[in-house]
Order: sequence, then structure tokens, then C-alpha cells
Amino acid sequence: MGGPDLAAAGVRLNQRMEDLSVIGFVEAATKIPRHLRYLSCIEQRFAAGQFDLAVLVDYPGFHLRVARAAAAHGVPVIYYIAPQLWAWGEYRTRMLRNAVTRLAVILPFEEPFFRARGIPATFVGHPLLDRPAGPTSHQARTICGVAANSPVLGLFPGHRHTEVRRMWPVFRDAARIARRAIPDLEVLVAGVNGRQYPGAGDFRVVEEGSAAVMSAADAALVKSGTTTVEAVIADTPIVVAYRMHPLTHAIARRVIRCRHISLVNLVVGRRIVPELVQRGATPRALAATVLPLLDRDGTGARGQREGFRAVRERLGQPGAAERVANLVAELA
Repeated sequence: MGGPDLAAAGVRLNQRMEDLSVIGFVEAATKIPRHLRYLSCIEQRFAAGQFDLAVLVDYPGFHLRVARAAAAHGVPVIYYIAPQLWAWGEYRTRMLRNAVTRLAVILPFEEPFFRARGIPATFVGHPLLDRPAGPTSHQARTICGVAANSPVLGLFPGHRHTEVRRMWPVFRDAARIARRAIPDLEVLVAGVNGRQYPGAGDFRVVEEGSAAVMSAADAALVKSGTTTVEAVIADTPIVVAYRMHPLTHAIARRVIRCRHISLVNLVVGRRIVPELVQRGATPRALAATVLPLLDRDGTGARGQREGFRAVRERLGQPGAAERVANLVAELA
């Protein structure tokens, strides 16, 4: 089971990840029947002895059940990118301990957390560090078609359809407010092929070019998620925001124990980047928070870059994929 990158690498896919992937408690409920059908298919193949090893990547709501099914039929399991049980659902560590042979984690504090609960975890570093270096700021601005000396705001409303639908209008309106304060502000949108960005006007939508948008931007509005780590690597100041289904948010407030939603803040255990969530993520609030960051020499931007150095130090060294491959080889 995987997406277009695995298919391009030559993997034979029995199920496309795009057909299953969602975010949120309420949103996931609509995909339960399809997940159950596919889980039943996988269990039958484990029982038939068709697999020698299961390598599971992220996606805990489904993959924890796959891991349990594999273990029940004697199939070893390597789980890469651990479920965020330190944030919520710590009770599931028992299930993980009984089902997983090795756990490869990408955040430094995860290894001691899981090892303390009897799970053989290994910190392998963050996979984004394995990506080729992105373009320089000058190169990125050429790619995106903006002048070298223009102030630039990047917008990263996400990739999934539901994320774009919730985040784009807020980011768009925040950028409009910011432009009223800085009339020559260029706005770049990290777009995704096939997604709609109504009302973009003269904003430049750069499809499948998030690395260029991040490098070109003086500051960015970013949907919570992996993109925040991309900002750290590019050294681009950000404001993190997220909106979700109201019922999903109500549930999350009761079960999630983390003080932060951003990986950047979680890694260092303190707030480096601003976080605006749900009703707090209004266009006016986002604009007011990101405007000072557009001054690259300002206090806010310099403070974030100092914090980013600490984050990069804790994310480990490049080579995460190779380290995971070595774990696979040990069990294959």
C-alpha cells in the first residue's frame, strides 16, 4: 500500500494510499468500511504465508491493526515513523509492544519514551534531512518569477483536499490584509496539482514547487505538519496554523496532552514559532503575526532562526532511509 512515489520506485501496489488517507476523527469515520475491507484482505494474506516481513510507515490508525495482524501470524514488523502516542493514546503502547519487532523513530525524544515502555525503538533521524538541497533564495525567486528585492510571503495550505478547503480561504484573506500593509508584497502559494485556489487573484500559485516557495519567501503561513520542518531546513520564519472539523477539535482538546501542535516547538520543548488554532486562526490574527516576520532583520525573524539552529541539531544527521534499510536487512 502506498502512493505515487512508491509506485515510481517500482513497488507493486495493491492499494493506493490516496484512497484511504484522511486527517481527523470525524473525517476518518467515513473511510472505516474501506479500511476494514482492506485490513481483512491483508490478514488473509498474512495467514496464507505470503509475506516474510511487514514494513509499516506512519498512518497509525490503520497500521497498528496491520502490525497486530502480522504478529498474530508470526510475521516480523518494522514500524517507521512511530505513532504519536506521547501526544495521545499512551494506552496503545501495550499494543505496539506486542506487535512490533523494531520501531524506527524520527524525533529525538521518541526513543527514550518508547524504550521506557518496553518497545525496541531506534532514533534514525528525520527523513527530510535526506532530501536534496533546495534552491537558494535567489534561484527560488527566479523559478517563482519574483524580483530579488521584493518582500515575499509564502502560503502553505496543505496537500490533502480537506486541508486546502479549510486552510486556503484563511491564508488567502490573511495575505490580502498583509498586502494592504505592504503594497509591494509578493504572495506565493505552494499549490498542488488538481487543487483549487479560488480568489487567488494575482497571487502566484506554484504547483508542486513547495521547496522553491519556501526558499523564496521571507516568511510563510504554514499548515501544521511536516512543512514546518521544511521551513526549519530552509531557515524561513513561519506562523503555524490549523483548522479542523469542530467535532474533531472538541475531541482533540480532550485527548491530546501536548502543549504544542508544531513539530518545531515539540522538538525543543518550547515555543519558537507562533501557533494559531481553530477560532484563533483568523485572517486578521495570522496577518498581524506574520507581518513582523517579513522583516528578515527584525527581532521576530532573528529569534526564530536562532531557535531553528537548535531544532536542526536535534533532528540528527542525514541518512535516515539507509538506517531504516539496515534495520530491514537485519530482519529480512
